[in-house]
Amino acid sequence: MKRSSDNNVRDEQASIGDIPLAPLGEAKKKKRRKPRLALRYYVWLYFMIFAVVILVLIWLFQYVFLDKYYESAKIRDIASVANKVRDAYGTSTQNETCGKLAYENNLCIVLTDESGNRVTGSNNLGSYSTLYKDIMENHSRHVFELKAKLNKSSDGNYTEMIDDEQTSFKGLIYCTTVLEPSAQKQAYLFIESSIEPIDSTVSIIREQLIYITVILIELAFLVTLFISKRLSRPITSITNTAKQFAAGDYSVEFKGEGYKEVEELSTVLNNAENEIKKVSDLRKDLIANISHDLRTPLTMVKAYAEMIRDLSGDNPKKRNEHVQIIIDEADRLTALVNNLLELSKLESGNMELEMSDFSIVDKLNDCMTRYTLLIEQNGYDIKYEPDEDRIITADINKLDQVIYNFINNAINYTGEHKVIRVRQINKPGCVRVEVIDNGNGISKELLPLVFDRYYRDAKVKRAVVGTGLGLSICKEILKKHGFAFGVSSVEGEGSTFWFEAPTRDKQ
Repeated sequence: MKRSSDNNVRDEQASIGDIPLAPLGEAKKKKRRKPRLALRYYVWLYFMIFAVVILVLIWLFQYVFLDKYYESAKIRDIASVANKVRDAYGTSTQNETCGKLAYENNLCIVLTDESGNRVTGSNNLGSYSTLYKDIMENHSRHVFELKAKLNKSSDGNYTEMIDDEQTSFKGLIYCTTVLEPSAQKQAYLFIESSIEPIDSTVSIIREQLIYITVILIELAFLVTLFISKRLSRPITSITNTAKQFAAGDYSVEFKGEGYKEVEELSTVLNNAENEIKKVSDLRKDLIANISHDLRTPLTMVKAYAEMIRDLSGDNPKKRNEHVQIIIDEADRLTALVNNLLELSKLESGNMELEMSDFSIVDKLNDCMTRYTLLIEQNGYDIKYEPDEDRIITADINKLDQVIYNFINNAINYTGEHKVIRVRQINKPGCVRVEVIDNGNGISKELLPLVFDRYYRDAKVKRAVVGTGLGLSICKEILKKHGFAFGVSSVEGEGSTFWFEAPTRDKQ
């Protein structure tokens, strides 16, 4: 017996098909892929490379770029002092500002006019200052040389390194121009700074760096080894479980503990396992049911053919009865095969709908005329309870097939009173069509399966009408239309199959 769920039917699960095998010759021609290392080795390798790169960068900065970086930082600091002197130039606080900046930063600051005459300045380097020596002893010869180089500079400043072998003094002189506010004349600013000897400090740091490098390499090896094993362990577990599952063991459970992505993967695989197991079980049921449906009419065809041959060949009345049974069973076989082909077309999406507008009341009345003979001969109470007429848009032939299959299903499973009602209920924006029987109903456990293309109740006897595939075909047709559909059922009271078709205003 085939039934649907109470809510709109769930999305169809993808069926699992056989994987086509390549011809043997082509398989031999394919090159074998080189075996790859396990994930934990790749993770360990990447972490180790990362640690080595970090250490290489540290060594480069310590041995190659440290001196240049120190000089660049010193020039930036002096440039910042020059900006402060420039802001104070021409004000009443220029002398105080120069003295304060020279003292705080251990500098020699000299401001000269365009002719090289000293305007103001402050020396905190003492006798080590080459600027003051030049002004006092050489009549600013070096200052004029610096001024000439500054004037040739394109960026408005000039820096010169100092290395006095007699005094072992190392420093730099930063030169820039300053605009005199009152006379709008250009002045020159010279700032001299010592470069602290950092060789001894650097040698200590570099010696420590060797120990730090050894410790970090060992620590990185152990930490990355631990992390790589921890990261790969749940994936390895899932892989081993997948191998068991691929071998046909559907009782396995995918466990992915450790981090979110693996847990989500294990959840997806468990869901896939359940669906594949269900499809496998339902496929077995399908084969058994189809085999039964085919065997029964074939057995009857053979039996009645033998009866015609042995018993009723000379009796026209009996012969005609037996021939009619053979024809009926052949028709049943034809209908079964046709339904299987139609279901296959619907599921593959190869069947196109021919949409048109029509009256739902006229369509339901037309369907009811087909059951007049069944009502008269077999005592079925089949009635249509209409509502106000509505116009719907659908493939009229396909929707006719849905209604016909719903009613046939009700005929097969209605109770002893044989009462079936086809009810139309108009709703805002749609019309609901219900087919109600008074049979035994459907249990809650079976409701999610009744529309499944593989499912069939083991207790079902041979159908009065139909082939047993009707509800699967209904499901695919209604899904293709985009109509809501489902079933409600109470055990012992019967079932109600329904679908809802959108309506439009009657023209």
